[in-house]
Amino acid sequence: MNAAVVNYAPDKHSVEIREIDKPTIGPEDVLLEVANVGVCGSDLHQWTADHSWPVNYPVVLGHEFGGHIVEVGKEVEHWKEGDRVVSETAAIISKDNPMTRRGLYNLDNTRKGFGYGVNGAMTKYVRVPSRILHHVPDHLPFEEACLTEPCCVAYNAVVKNARIEPGDRVVVLGPGTIGILCAAMAKLCGAEVAIVGLEQDAHRLEIARGYGCEVVIGDAKSWAMERDGLGCDGVIDAAGASITLKIALDLVRPAGWISKVGWGPQPLNFNIDPLVQKNITLQGSFSHNWPIWERVIALLASGQFDVKPIIGGVWPVTEWHEAFEKMHKGEVVKSVLRPV
Repeated sequence: MNAAVVNYAPDKHSVEIREIDKPTIGPEDVLLEVANVGVCGSDLHQWTADHSWPVNYPVVLGHEFGGHIVEVGKEVEHWKEGDRVVSETAAIISKDNPMTRRGLYNLDNTRKGFGYGVNGAMTKYVRVPSRILHHVPDHLPFEEACLTEPCCVAYNAVVKNARIEPGDRVVVLGPGTIGILCAAMAKLCGAEVAIVGLEQDAHRLEIARGYGCEVVIGDAKSWAMERDGLGCDGVIDAAGASITLKIALDLVRPAGWISKVGWGPQPLNFNIDPLVQKNITLQGSFSHNWPIWERVIALLASGQFDVKPIIGGVWPVTEWHEAFEKMHKGEVVKSVLRPV
């Protein structure tokens, strides 16, 4: 039996430690012994019961993870016991879905992910399809490697779904984990970056400053208009509220772009005519796929992209509540758990 952080019902705070059996694997799976697992905002949303996606209760939380392979299915090729790996999140996909056939299985509408659709990694062992594994170099610690997933979210939003050129001025709305990683990724692309938050975000904004970003409390209009009075080149909306899209439309220059990666369940209730009038490109960005993972692991392994500043601590899974609370209150950007 293994201790696991289980979300057992749709009611608020329906999360507890439960003892679960070691998973059995299928012919195309591996059994992964989890080294570290990151706490995501979506884990917090399921804990506080304000999420907007279907959950297969009861389910073990956790989809940002890495570890060692301890068992290999009989049809698995190219993987062996002892390999250091991280896993993507698309635990179940349809091979026949048109999106999957294009390599965009992250957009397969039948997709089910770890931590809501199937059991995740906030426990000692997790069953993983071998098709979504990636090698982790020996010198990259799992505390950092387990954060490949949110880095891939940022890479998709900033590199794939935006069009940053060196010298661009980019505003990032929302200093959560994804916002800070997006800001750092935009700096890596050669942009001047301002990250916007509120007074209560001071700690997280300081971490973003460490990545070379300007920090703006409240209104970013003057920063956006600084160069020629027309606005910034692009906005990355990583806030968990719909109203920030209105702010983005106001900040961005004519013929500029907005990459929206933050979720917000609220109705819009504002006029989006500026989108038309200013000829703005509005691009959604969701999840990630194989080539993005390979590129991000290379960035982490080379040291070009450093996630250490966002890690606020490592807790045993039995102390999940403290790790969740510290993230929920904004005391840390990212909590990391380790199985016991």
